[in-house]
Amino acid sequence: MHGQWDWMNHPEVNSVNWDWDTASSKEAWKHSHNYLHHSFTNIRGIDKDLGYEIMRIDPHQPWHPVYFLQPLYNLALMFLFEWGVAVHDMDIDAIRAGEKDLSEVRKDLVNIWGMATPRPVRSELAQPLLTARRAYKATVWANVVANIVRNVWSHSIIFCGHFPDQTYTFSQSEVENETRGGTYIRQLVGAANIDGGPVFHVLSGTSATRSSTTSTPTCRAAATGRSPRACARYASATDRPTTPARSRSSSTWCTARSPAWPSREARPRRQPGP
Repeated sequence: MHGQWDWMNHPEVNSVNWDWDTASSKEAWKHSHNYLHHSFTNIRGIDKDLGYEIMRIDPHQPWHPVYFLQPLYNLALMFLFEWGVAVHDMDIDAIRAGEKDLSEVRKDLVNIWGMATPRPVRSELAQPLLTARRAYKATVWANVVANIVRNVWSHSIIFCGHFPDQTYTFSQSEVENETRGGTYIRQLVGAANIDGGPVFHVLSGTSATRSSTTSTPTCRAAATGRSPRACARYASATDRPTTPARSRSSSTWCTARSPAWPSREARPRRQPGP
């Protein structure tokens, strides 16, 4: 779904042919994430994944009193993450501003309903009915807990890759006349890698190397096998290209908490470079 392999132009290993089991339609997510986020990574006012339109994660972003509550609703989002992503993919800012036609909003809602309905029917109704009568409730609760765990894990991995302290954001003026190489550097310093044991990397997949999954397909193709060295050269959050998951998670919650206050100044950041 990320389109990591689309650059190969393989007839089958191609995200055009794939779908997923979540509340977002693949078309909406690919536009908001694969196009807007991957092309305009961490550019304030364009990249809608920068705080998901509900959080202030950088002091340069405008402040509103509602952000006092963002540590709390970020906690709620952790348990309902796939639903939050589905609503985010609708482009709430454009709906508020009247820039999105109501027919498009209805289409998005129909797509969300079509994606979201089959799984609850399957996991909370069909699968339990296939179990023994006395195991019905246990199967229902097992599936509910499994869905919560999936949401918490997805939230943790994705937030650790996007929003830890010291990842860079950019104004639109900073990226005017940006070169191709400048785009790659922006994508690298706007993301963060996560380190862990073998089991952690199996469970997180390529999402642990966020600097690779955030970069464009052409950058990934050119940097195959060299991404860690490139990240080490243009390190973002620390002197190391990767940080242990526990430390990265703590840093991410710091990002959710600190910019919630109006007078928080931008902290000095290490300048990317050799």
